[in-house]
Amino acid sequence: MEPIRYTQRICNDQAKIDRFLTEKRVGTLSMCDKENKPYAVPVNYIYWNGKIYFHGMGSGKKNGILSATPGVWFTVFEEFGTVADPMPAKCDTAYLSVAIFGKAVLVNDLDQKTQVLNQLLKKFMPNFFKVPLSKQFVEKYRSSLDNNAVAVYEISPETLTAKENPVDMEHIFHG
Repeated sequence: MEPIRYTQRICNDQAKIDRFLTEKRVGTLSMCDKENKPYAVPVNYIYWNGKIYFHGMGSGKKNGILSATPGVWFTVFEEFGTVADPMPAKCDTAYLSVAIFGKAVLVNDLDQKTQVLNQLLKKFMPNFFKVPLSKQFVEKYRSSLDNNAVAVYEISPETLTAKENPVDMEHIFHG
């Protein structure tokens, strides 16, 4: 992988990166199919135990691509505003972004799958359900659209990079 050329923007603060990945809700999953055609889709995710997890239907384009070519690029970013400068060519954007390269692997272990789905519910619907999902429920649950079990994927980062242009409220443009 090519190193980041704009080295002033590299973020090496692992606590900040972990907090960012834990708090954000949507990342972009980018893949290439067997014909090398790119495909990117936003997904809800969790960052848990140093890995990215996402879920979805057990069939469809995403599943087909990942089963044939599991290499993925996963990106999470937040834009905080435009950085104003009296010189037009020097205007910029305040942001934080994290890019992860790895392989998306289907989680087949029922215990792990149940734990991940419970972590997703905890993040996206805290305190909504009175009891956590059971392994028996997860094992038997089927989508009404295709009658397949829910698919849970794990991405273990092979490479993780983060870039930022920190917010300087004094220079943020307020139009």
